[in-house]
Amino acid sequence: MPGRVQPALRLAGVSRVFGGAVPVRAVDDVSLTVEPGAFVAVVGRSGSGKTTLLSLMGLLDTPDSGTIEIEGRSVHQVSESEASRVRRERIGFVFQRFHLIPRRTVAENIGLALRYTSIGGRERILRVNDMIDRLGLGGRRDADVRTLSGGEQQRVAIGRALVGEARILLCDEPTGNLDSATGMNVLEILSDFNARGVTVVVVTHDPLVAEFARSRITMHDGKVT
Repeated sequence: MPGRVQPALRLAGVSRVFGGAVPVRAVDDVSLTVEPGAFVAVVGRSGSGKTTLLSLMGLLDTPDSGTIEIEGRSVHQVSESEASRVRRERIGFVFQRFHLIPRRTVAENIGLALRYTSIGGRERILRVNDMIDRLGLGGRRDADVRTLSGGEQQRVAIGRALVGEARILLCDEPTGNLDSATGMNVLEILSDFNARGVTVVVVTHDPLVAEFARSRITMHDGKVT
């Protein structure tokens, strides 16, 4: 009998409190499940806790209470070295700012994600070239990323996030610096990877992104409502 498919992400009773004269519960007793292959938008006003929640999902931050599982494995108390390994092997990140390395080519920027892996040089080249083709950047492979448009730079960032074959993609306002037409192109690329089995979670203020996703999580004052 085949084993039960584990959720891509599961949070149970997760809270994150930032100290100060008046402690702030940025994430307050959140429980949720993201199934494999989902395309989820996390929406809410500024300060609602969306980005903190995404950071917890991606092991960029540690909860003060509660549990986090990635593909059935408990990860909320792992060491930093183990968290780095999980991020490297299972999770890709895309941000509003592209965080590309200037004076490097498209291929070099995408390939940087494979530097600290066991993947051999020939396989790296094959993966990078395949990713560039998927992103529709075949004619820009050797272009300095500074010469690219905003939409092209975001496509490079997506390629860097997924060239290691991450199964979960966490995006923080990926269309925030783009015009509506370019933003739609980025969403179509995310949708294409989602159709190939990548689980996508997008934090956004953009109603277009929220409508594009197949499900929605709304946050208010640190809680999922």
